[in-house]
Amino acid sequence: MIPTIYFAGGCFWGTQHFFSQVYGVVSATAGYINSTVPAPSYRQVCTGATHAAEGVRVCYDPFKVDLKFLIRMYLLTVDPTLVDRQGNDIGTQYRTGIYYTDEYQHAVANQALADLQSALGDHKIVEIECLPLSNFYEAEQYHQDYLVKNPGGYCHLLPGVFKSAREMRPAERFAVCGDSELRRRLTPEQYAVTRHSLTEPPFDNRYDREFHPGIYVDITTGEPLFLSSDKFESGCGWPAFSRPIADALLTEHLDLSRGRRRTEVRSALGDAHLGHVFTDGPQELGGLRYCINSAALRFVPEEEMIAAGYGDFLPLLDK
Repeated sequence: MIPTIYFAGGCFWGTQHFFSQVYGVVSATAGYINSTVPAPSYRQVCTGATHAAEGVRVCYDPFKVDLKFLIRMYLLTVDPTLVDRQGNDIGTQYRTGIYYTDEYQHAVANQALADLQSALGDHKIVEIECLPLSNFYEAEQYHQDYLVKNPGGYCHLLPGVFKSAREMRPAERFAVCGDSELRRRLTPEQYAVTRHSLTEPPFDNRYDREFHPGIYVDITTGEPLFLSSDKFESGCGWPAFSRPIADALLTEHLDLSRGRRRTEVRSALGDAHLGHVFTDGPQELGGLRYCINSAALRFVPEEEMIAAGYGDFLPLLDK
């Protein structure tokens, strides 16, 4: 399940067009947020009787961008001193808001609004809702990508705002450390496994019997690689996974060492040796067995993911 957040920022034509250009956004869909009428039409929403807000569902890639950055970008598009209005558009459907689906999103949104209020000083935020999402109904097809289909169409957002969407980038979420830093941070076994392709002892390693919910990250970069939901008991003595979170996170290499023909797997970003992949995994899980050294991983339990900076990855555990 891909991480998703919902924003209302006035006319959804501009808000959708803005987020469709933000780095790391997978999709931006125009629709109606928190309507009191099921599946309202645009005409119904315009009457104000549905109490729906014109908004956008934003799905994003947590490997590229985090929620904090997306909310900062959203705040570039709204005037928080206006009530039920943005630009020339007036009505309750044009109110502003951030609509969350879990407590992590709630906390991040609240903090962002508190930071904004602090920056505004004596100028008070008079309207940016921060509410749980009750419902979202996709708008009619002619509203989707409206400003792409109609480049001359009205938009309350200024060209400079769209320029920011195209050019602003978040800091890299995960980074490669130099060799001296790795030697300082890693244990001798972790360094030997990840940098010199050592294999740790079977059964006598940290995560062979670990089956709590959470994610497994590259010990060298912190980048998530595997989910607990894809881990299974293989009896081999090492952590076994049916698949990585995404194929692009790993690279495969022919390994002819020890007189055997095997396929080595390494992390794509950190180039850390992880283990090997075999074709003797459970068929119902796809038939692969990623046999991974515990020393190449760090397990982050579900209940610690927010504090450890992995809150954006929580929805992946539901896939």
